[in-house]
Amino acid sequence: MTRIGLISDTHGYLDDAVSGYFKECDEVWHAGDFGTGGLAKKLKEKKSVKGVYGNIDGQDIRSEFPEQLVFMCEEVKVLMRHIGGYPPKYNPETRKELLIHKPQLFISGHSHILKIMYDDKLHCLHMNPGAAGKHGWQKVRTLIRFTIDGKDIKDCEVIELGPR
Repeated sequence: MTRIGLISDTHGYLDDAVSGYFKECDEVWHAGDFGTGGLAKKLKEKKSVKGVYGNIDGQDIRSEFPEQLVFMCEEVKVLMRHIGGYPPKYNPETRKELLIHKPQLFISGHSHILKIMYDDKLHCLHMNPGAAGKHGWQKVRTLIRFTIDGKDIKDCEVIELGPR
């Protein structure tokens, strides 16, 4: 069983409450727009971090994190990209990658809109944790906690960090 804390669009701001919410998590996954290398370093001090760079990230983040990440977490294939869209409105590049890799879980960020929805056509769960930072137009800062147990994705929790 792997407990995951999912965060995105921090834009250089990491709420102190995040470490408490992710305390019981085994890994932190960041879906892009870290904002600063210092923020990534701070996350890595406490947990193993998987992530992708976002459109605002500079060379410090881009040299450490890829544009796209495909990996296995237990028995679940995961595809992560910062800009991806959502079912069925994926951007063209993401649609191509989803058809190539056939993940069971697709994670994206960028929109600052929290979404958790299943794509019946691709047999894939999509998660976007919204935005945890203070930059952007979102009204509430959000993140997600969930568990992968074998091939099961479960115990999903949406966490509100408060107003932007």
